[in-house]
Amino acid sequence: MNISEEKWVLCPLCGAKTRLRLLQRTELREFPLFCPKCKRETIINAQNYKVEIISSQPDAKTQC
Repeated sequence: MNISEEKWVLCPLCGAKTRLRLLQRTELREFPLFCPKCKRETIINAQNYKVEIISSQPDAKTQC
């Protein structure tokens, strides 16, 4: 696989690199993207390296 064919998905909230890479032909619909840096989950669509935010989920609250 050529390195120019893939790109890292950046967190749409904080801009950090996530653990997900996209190929140009990859399509994601309503994908739950988790950011290990800000610990938040965002639902995204992705096509042709373009990421579109559908909704942002707050992080889980712990019970006391």
